[in-house]
Amino acid sequence: MNIHEYQAKELLRKYNISVPKGEVINKMEDAEMAAWKIESDIAVVKAQIHAGGRGKAGGIKVAKSIDEVKAYSKEILGKKLVTHQTGPEGKEVKTLLIEEGCDIEKEYYLGITLDREASRLTMIASEEGGTEIEEVADKSPEKIFKEVIDPVVGLAEYQARRLCFNINIPTKLINDTVNLMMNLYQCFMEKDCSLAEINPLVVTGDNRVMALDAKLNFDENSLYRNKDILEYRDLDEEDEKEVEASEHGLSYISLDGNIGCMVNGAGLAMATMDIIKFYGGEPANFLDVGGGASEEKVTNAFKIILSDDRVKGIFVNIFGGIMKCNVIAKGIVKAAKEVNLTVPLVVRLEGTNVSLGKEILDDSDINIITVTSMDEGAKKVVELIK
Repeated sequence: MNIHEYQAKELLRKYNISVPKGEVINKMEDAEMAAWKIESDIAVVKAQIHAGGRGKAGGIKVAKSIDEVKAYSKEILGKKLVTHQTGPEGKEVKTLLIEEGCDIEKEYYLGITLDREASRLTMIASEEGGTEIEEVADKSPEKIFKEVIDPVVGLAEYQARRLCFNINIPTKLINDTVNLMMNLYQCFMEKDCSLAEINPLVVTGDNRVMALDAKLNFDENSLYRNKDILEYRDLDEEDEKEVEASEHGLSYISLDGNIGCMVNGAGLAMATMDIIKFYGGEPANFLDVGGGASEEKVTNAFKIILSDDRVKGIFVNIFGGIMKCNVIAKGIVKAAKEVNLTVPLVVRLEGTNVSLGKEILDDSDINIITVTSMDEGAKKVVELIK
């Protein structure tokens, strides 16, 4: 789950990580009051969307007067920002963070994420802050330093200190930076983050170490024990179909293709998308109904797929172990009747109660094409939509 920058900073503040003073607004008329509250000669007006690259897209402006704060707020609020992470459709700005300006001496990068090769959390730091870390890794990999964290011991103070030396933190600020790193790690662990990133981490003219920007992502599977994080969820920033799917306990991700997929099991779902692409098709979604889905769950999954106007055909690929094929078949028939199915539907069932499932499909008055293998099904649905 993603959250906004202002929410990430609110959380970091609770872990004694210094962040600029800021005010959040949703209406243009609140801009002036927000500017007065931050008590700063220079203010930064920042668009709040779940995407990077806001500055390059015109979503971050430095204002040197109250009038400029008002003008930039009017310019950005309600605007659709198009960045490399939003796609061409962009995202509408519904919230602004108006923040005090800082006297920046030097910018750094600091982040914690999972190193899948080491199977451990890793803290990453660089003195090339303020730019995309991927860009630094590509052009100046020697300027990126890592500390692999022992899951039993946690981040050790000597590791944080070594990172400070490697990225040339001023000597008088090393202790403060070490404390910040330790606090960031504590936040990461206690709130079940999947990513914690401060870019840039800055040293200011008055010798403070501060998180000028912050990005925190969270493991959705842990939200049951972090109710405070769940409250940060902004449904306006998420795909409507993905939100609806989560309400029904479905794993759904919207894609750009035109072949709807309904599969049980994440691995099989990914393989299904791969084979559709192999035959020249484009999947419209990733959808995993899980191992023990009910008829109602399958029906809801089918409706979500068909709510996408781009879908020109559907491939259902079920290998039933715990999942019973007859339950899937009943859900398919029920949903197809309720939504008045008009696009080609190809179904491959295998596993528990497969004969009963196929019988239910055959006895329905719906035009359903049944196949015996994943390969055959993918090839058939691609042919039908073409």
